[in-house]
Amino acid sequence: QVQLVQSGGGLVQAGGSLRISCVASGHTGDIYTLAWFRQAPGKEREFVAAISGTARIYFTESLKGRFNISRDNAEAFLHMNSMGPEATAVYYCASHCDGLEPAPDCPDWGRGTQVTVTS
Repeated sequence: QVQLVQSGGGLVQAGGSLRISCVASGHTGDIYTLAWFRQAPGKEREFVAAISGTARIYFTESLKGRFNISRDNAEAFLHMNSMGPEATAVYYCASHCDGLEPAPDCPDWGRGTQVTVTS
């Protein structure tokens, strides 16, 4: 069983930056993909970014350049810059993801962390 513990999140002013993190533990194995998804109010959950066990990075096209994903072993980070109100969402970490299109298929999920961008 895999546990994903998320941290970070909260309020950030429009134009600001925020970093959220996720630590995987349990029966993770050695090489696996960690990913970030988000769900804005009234919208479906959408894929944000993923980083493989070999540090290959995948991004949803609309967020390239403003968001970044990084990883330190079992901990993944989502760096969000130049944030606008559209970034307000619950952000979920996921692990052991497979595939990319239309979105990675991930069996393990964190509980989510709220990110709210204020104007």
